[in-house]
Amino acid sequence: MIIAGERSGVGKTTITLAILAFLTQKGYSVQSFKVGPDYIDPMFHTAITSLPCRNLDPILTSENYVLSCFGQYSQNIDYALIEGVMGLFDGVRYDQFIDYASTAHIARILNIPVILVIDCSRLSGSVAAIAQGYSSLDPKIKIAGVILNKVGSDRHLELLQEALSPLNIPILGVLRRHDLIALRDRHLGLIPTLELSNSNQLFEQLAILAQTSFDWEQFLPLLSATANQRGKTISITSASIPVKIAVAQDKAFSFYYQDNLDILEKLGAELIFWSPMSESSLPKGIDGLYFGGGFPEVFAQELAENRILRQDIKNAIAQGLATYAECGGMMYLCEQLIDFDGKIWDMVGSLPTVTRMEKKLTLGYRQATAQREGLMFNYGDRVKGHEFHYSQVTHVPEFPLFELQGLSSKAITTVEGWTTQNLHASYLHIHFGGYPAVAQKFLDYCLAFSKHLR
Repeated sequence: MIIAGERSGVGKTTITLAILAFLTQKGYSVQSFKVGPDYIDPMFHTAITSLPCRNLDPILTSENYVLSCFGQYSQNIDYALIEGVMGLFDGVRYDQFIDYASTAHIARILNIPVILVIDCSRLSGSVAAIAQGYSSLDPKIKIAGVILNKVGSDRHLELLQEALSPLNIPILGVLRRHDLIALRDRHLGLIPTLELSNSNQLFEQLAILAQTSFDWEQFLPLLSATANQRGKTISITSASIPVKIAVAQDKAFSFYYQDNLDILEKLGAELIFWSPMSESSLPKGIDGLYFGGGFPEVFAQELAENRILRQDIKNAIAQGLATYAECGGMMYLCEQLIDFDGKIWDMVGSLPTVTRMEKKLTLGYRQATAQREGLMFNYGDRVKGHEFHYSQVTHVPEFPLFELQGLSSKAITTVEGWTTQNLHASYLHIHFGGYPAVAQKFLDYCLAFSKHLR
């Protein structure tokens, strides 16, 4: 089952978390999924269910990968639940679709029902037009029911029920305005779970909210139908000789697709998680570094004050240690970072540029073409990725890694990124599920580096 919104901002994340919290509290095993490229919502899913949330994104991967991923990870669990992205039909114009990678697109790929969340704060009779319109726009989409959010009073609920009654669309949940649980956020979305001191209390409140707000007799069969769907399993050939990859994992670096980590392990990598914020040296005996995205701008002072580690990383990269850095990870490898307040913080210094936080958000899917031979790509290789950042570099490399285009345009939007034989640093987030050969190329260099040291 997919929890979808009639538009962005209707409360589907809070509702999804409440459902997950209630089911987990009852002792059920629940596998969650998130439509699109988001990192932060899946962190909340994982913190509640203790099972890694999986991203379903046919642009970053493929339709076949979406089906395979869902089929594999919805096995051997009690229930499965997918949180949608934006409004139900909000996607991109691509490959003869006007809603590619939307929640509706995922529902069509998986052939599973949708629960529509409607913000009723300014509605009464018009709720029927919204529900009818979403139900009839695409006959391949099955709206199994609606959740009425931000209902003001008993009388308000009566008006909504009367309006929906002729449509025979089940009302599966009702949340009142006073039931709302505020989730703290900042410039890139919700504040990640690693930074919350009251997460257990929050999840308990969400479970209580779900217990009293949903018609569980109708809800649970829909979740079971989702879990019983099966697809092809993901096949990755495992390597026989492991390499050790240090993965930066703390409050500053937490943006990782779980599938990326799993694919690296399936290809032979041993992942060693460590903190650039708190540890004074690199893990011993490693063959590669992986810096994901996150919030280095929020924790710039802590990163800057760890001077010995920063020099250790710079020396290791200069000596040939394979290093893959995305977005926030790339920012950390620059000479300096200028935060939102204009304060300047020293960073690692492996890249000859400075990153500056700006007010304008850079956001969207990109078609990237490699302009140079490097650690992860050969010249001319093409890959689809996602950008999501407020920072900009002050100096573009003379020989950039990528030319970037929008998916529906042939025009070059920008050039960016650094690459050498042992370094890849770019704003572009890449999902290895769509490009396992990219992960393999990274590990091949790590293995060669490891053998050289021996």
